[in-house]
Amino acid sequence: MKKILIIATVLISAVTTAQEIKWMSMNEALEAQKENPKKIFMDVYTDWCGPCKLLDKKTFANKDVANYVNKHFYAVKFNAEGTEKVDYQDFTYTNPNYKKGRKGRNSQHLFAHALKINAYPSMVFFDEEGNSLPTVTGYKTPQQLELYLKMIANDDYKNITTTEAWQEYQSNFKGTFKN
Repeated sequence: MKKILIIATVLISAVTTAQEIKWMSMNEALEAQKENPKKIFMDVYTDWCGPCKLLDKKTFANKDVANYVNKHFYAVKFNAEGTEKVDYQDFTYTNPNYKKGRKGRNSQHLFAHALKINAYPSMVFFDEEGNSLPTVTGYKTPQQLELYLKMIANDDYKNITTTEAWQEYQSNFKGTFKN
């Protein structure tokens, strides 16, 4: 009976893991780009942000989102009020004003500030060379996020240079992600 329980747990873990986004740090993603160039998808969150938690629970847990992100991007989870050291474009970003043990809001990380993040959640895209691309702000359902993921992964954003082109892209987009 014990062996059956262990096997069942392993199988359930394997299925669950296959449907989870494989998150890494920004430094790990930038290092991975040196070996295998790939775009970066970065979830910028804070611990106190309700919509950030909803994004984790509903959108990032969606199997279509997880599979697509894992296939086309290096996925980065970044706490905009955390203490992670980020080495980006010849500069080391930290959070020197972070207050350990503080409840609620804390000081914004200098990397989030450099990326001009002013709302949470924010999702930042980077090209294969690590240059920042458009940022998507606010909670998005799997179907809403699909538009941005595919636009960036397929380089369609390079052809969207006007408001009209963006509206046309949105109206012509046919999503495939399920709930």
